[in-house]
Amino acid sequence: MKAVAIQKFGGPEGLAVVDVPDPSPAAGQVVITTEAIGVGGVDVLILSGALAGYGFQEGHIPGGEIAGTVTAAGDGVDPSWLGRRVWAFTGEGGGYVEQAVAPASALVPLPADMSAADAVTLGSSGMVAQFALRHARFVPGESVLVRGAAGGIGVMAVQLAARDGAGAVAVTTSSAERGERLRKLGATHVLDRSGEGDDSAPAAYDVIIDIVAGAGLPSLFAKLNPNGRLVGVGAVAGFPPADFGMELFAAFRKSLSFAVFSADSVPHDDRRTATAGLLAAAGRGELESVVHEVLPLEQAATAHRKMVAGEVFGRLVLTPSGS
Repeated sequence: MKAVAIQKFGGPEGLAVVDVPDPSPAAGQVVITTEAIGVGGVDVLILSGALAGYGFQEGHIPGGEIAGTVTAAGDGVDPSWLGRRVWAFTGEGGGYVEQAVAPASALVPLPADMSAADAVTLGSSGMVAQFALRHARFVPGESVLVRGAAGGIGVMAVQLAARDGAGAVAVTTSSAERGERLRKLGATHVLDRSGEGDDSAPAAYDVIIDIVAGAGLPSLFAKLNPNGRLVGVGAVAGFPPADFGMELFAAFRKSLSFAVFSADSVPHDDRRTATAGLLAAAGRGELESVVHEVLPLEQAATAHRKMVAGEVFGRLVLTPSGS
């Protein structure tokens, strides 16, 4: 079968289409013929080599989120999964393929009228955004700032904060056009990348969800209210300065909190329940799937170039040519 693998760490040119053996499921696993594959910011980071210290090596097949049809099941898997269309979390990779292996414990049935592209746009991004807001102990009425709101996680964080009763939902983004699109999804204030540009926006926030990190992260502490909470869920601009915690101590009397959030800390059952709830909410019209573009699997490098260039609003999706 066809797959896309990292031949060399660095830029998108390090991705290559390769032939690999068709997979067989181990006990507790299924094989899914993929219809849609989500392209995530973590895939870009892995390709860059920034996460090599976490065990990623050249030859790795990216992709942690897929949707398609279950075509084989290993020992111990309920045979009723066979032939069903599902969303699945494959783990830290293995998704840029025509046939993917996933644990049966990570499967969520697709609603009958939901496309595979919509499922991978809503699933992982929405689940991360939902648990990040929980990690921040967000409650209705509080003000929320989403930094880097135009990506998949940011788009979902905006919608969920608005749906769940935030008093204000501010966003940082790179253009007025993107800002207007985010307003239609629930944002009440649009800021530029420096956090300025809207005189009516709150001076500070109860919760900040940050997908960007990088050198600008320490400045966010000044935008938190007393007892404010900042949760980092990504690092698309790289890691923050090593001494960023000094800003927390400089504001000691405000009792600020900083945390990071990874979906790896959430049990499979909780992830599956949350994702199923998000797909159902989308089916009821409560959440919108924002698909930027659907590209053939063979154009994974093009998808990564668009991600690196900051061209993407919402989610990029890959689809095998046979789907």
